[in-house]
Amino acid sequence: MKVFSFLSLAVVLAVTQLEASEIKQEQTVTKLENRKSIIVKKTDFKKYFTGGEVRIDPVYPKSDTKMHSGAYVTFEPGARSKWHTHPRGQHIIVTSGVGYTQTWGGKKTIIKPGDVVWCPPGVKHWHGASKDIAMTHFVITEADEKGKNVEWMEAVSDEQYNSN
Repeated sequence: MKVFSFLSLAVVLAVTQLEASEIKQEQTVTKLENRKSIIVKKTDFKKYFTGGEVRIDPVYPKSDTKMHSGAYVTFEPGARSKWHTHPRGQHIIVTSGVGYTQTWGGKKTIIKPGDVVWCPPGVKHWHGASKDIAMTHFVITEADEKGKNVEWMEAVSDEQYNSN
């Protein structure tokens, strides 16, 4: 009886170890020096932004195992995105400065460090820095089944940007 119990225990431990090794996965570390800041150049600038300089610091791209990406975006005073939508929505986490966000037909909202904005799928909106203070936010954006994460539209007019 003791031999059978010992053998049973050995089988259970071996199967448990096999199952654990099958589900074990390694962490991924992406080194900062492998991610370069992107200064939106004047030639590309008008496609996505208006009003001033914008810098994008990618943190992680979408991949085979995740459909979302993350990046810090810094807007100099007066800079803002064009109107746009996201097919799966977007989280915006303000990390420094003062900025604005607005949905189509809605009121402009002031956003500051610690504020988190959730923009639902398909909602037309813009975001950017205030008139006098730069703003940085961290964005998390999910791509759809075709790999698209944003649909860019028209520029935010000065009248819309300066509205209350």
